[in-house]
Amino acid sequence: MSDHSTIEWTDATWNPVRGCTKISPGCKFCYAERFAERFRGVKGHPFEQGFDLRLVPHKLAEPLRWATPRMIFVNSMSDLFHQNVPDDYIVSVARVMVEANWHTYQLLTKRADRLRRLLQTKLRFAAKQSHIWWGVSVEDKQYGLPRIDHLRESPAAVRFLSIEPLLEDLGRINLSGMNWVIVGGESGPGARPMQKEWVLSVRNQCRSAHVKFFFKQWGGVRKKLAGRRLDGRTYDEYPARTNNPVLPTPERTRIAAQFATGYSEYELIPAAALAGD
Repeated sequence: MSDHSTIEWTDATWNPVRGCTKISPGCKFCYAERFAERFRGVKGHPFEQGFDLRLVPHKLAEPLRWATPRMIFVNSMSDLFHQNVPDDYIVSVARVMVEANWHTYQLLTKRADRLRRLLQTKLRFAAKQSHIWWGVSVEDKQYGLPRIDHLRESPAAVRFLSIEPLLEDLGRINLSGMNWVIVGGESGPGARPMQKEWVLSVRNQCRSAHVKFFFKQWGGVRKKLAGRRLDGRTYDEYPARTNNPVLPTPERTRIAAQFATGYSEYELIPAAALAGD
């Protein structure tokens, strides 16, 4: 977890879950897996178990300890809606976000069917909170576009798409109900190329649908050299943020203590051993 992130569209990352498993072509060269596996076997490192899926309950209360409002990417190193993360743990993550409502939270998943189901049921209390942005990854037509429909059917106040890595021309996209679209190319070893025409198509559709557009990067093996300018300019648009007051320190400490004690039994236990979905 980091209170300063290098990801272009967020301020900080918060990882109450670590690790994941691949489910679609967008996962092929997963940056999180590549990073985590470098530290497999390193005693005492947060990723000593590599990219194996694990719950990290001592991280649950972290946002409550940050007094300065931030945009927080939730689970940059995992997928909160992975089938082996228990429902009650996901609910606890959402409860923290509701309590620490001076931050803006950005949740991203490829498990859009589970996102929809939980937002309609156990997470309904958090679904309409305007400081929580719910998003799905979209990389292609076959796997990515259906996730948009699941998200649209979710009772969320703010919905967004992370179209990264963009692997093909997506054609016509139904953007109704969406508030924000991020587009980016794949980066790192083996990065698959992204065509400018694919990006322009998404940007133009966002313009027509009055959806905020953020261009993250061209990607490639040397992403810094490729940059993030599109047609001579950068696109850094965001949905409007909610400004809620920060709770006094004693109140934040009291609430944080509740989360710290409530899930101690899950500490460092592989999530797969806790529950199946």
